Amino acid sequence: MQNVKFHRAPLLAAAATAIAVLPLPRIGAAAAVSMNPIADAFVSSANATNNYGAAGALDVAAAALPKGEFQSLMRFDLSAARTSFDAQFGAGQWQVQSATLQLTATTPNNPIFNTVAAGQFSASWMQNDSWLEGTGSPNLPTSDGVTFSTLPSFLSASDEALGMFAFAGGTSGNNTYTLGLPGSFTADMTSGNNVSLRLFAADNAVSYVFDSRNFGTAGARPLLTVNAIAIPEPASVGLVVIAALAIGGIRKTR
Repeated sequence: MQNVKFHRAPLLAAAATAIAVLPLPRIGAAAAVSMNPIADAFVSSANATNNYGAAGALDVAAAALPKGEFQSLMRFDLSAARTSFDAQFGAGQWQVQSATLQLTATTPNNPIFNTVAAGQFSASWMQNDSWLEGTGSPNLPTSDGVTFSTLPSFLSASDEALGMFAFAGGTSGNNTYTLGLPGSFTADMTSGNNVSLRLFAADNAVSYVFDSRNFGTAGARPLLTVNAIAIPEPASVGLVVIAALAIGGIRKTR
């Protein structure tokens, strides 16, 4: 049988050149964007028709406590995060890797609040972003925004659980919670939409007061941090694999 001679050097050079000029996927590249709420408010079962959207603090408290149940809502604008990730990775070339919520515990400085106590609370993503923050405060409540009585109208079966978290108690210090990434919550962030979160008691003991977006110290306001990671373009990955296989095949003929 006639021997066939392969001119390996030109083929190896061509394959190596192909790999060199390919836009290699940025596997592992990551970035983070942090943001404060654009709106937030707490609601109180003992003051069910009052709005507290301008308060300097938010609250989560169990219904069994002396001052009643408290829940808190926060709305974040993810448009800047999407713009930032698109600029770094390319439109559609990234995915949300994680999301964390930082809260700063504070002292309850109004008699409407329960005494701070350790316990469990839950967070959920809200499908409905149409709730209004309002302008009320503990000393001067209003009715121009979300209240305990109107909150149920903004809740939906499509809301998604983001996790249950432990509050150790205390009236100072930052606490960071890693949120779950269910589909609709992740899609909302990826699309750069407004994202609403609801925090509420998950046991009969918790009373957690933390600074709101209206608090005077910017570093103590609620902070949502979204981490994104680059995803490779399928075409680039395919070309890299083909080129690598080509080099491997050529080497085996030696």
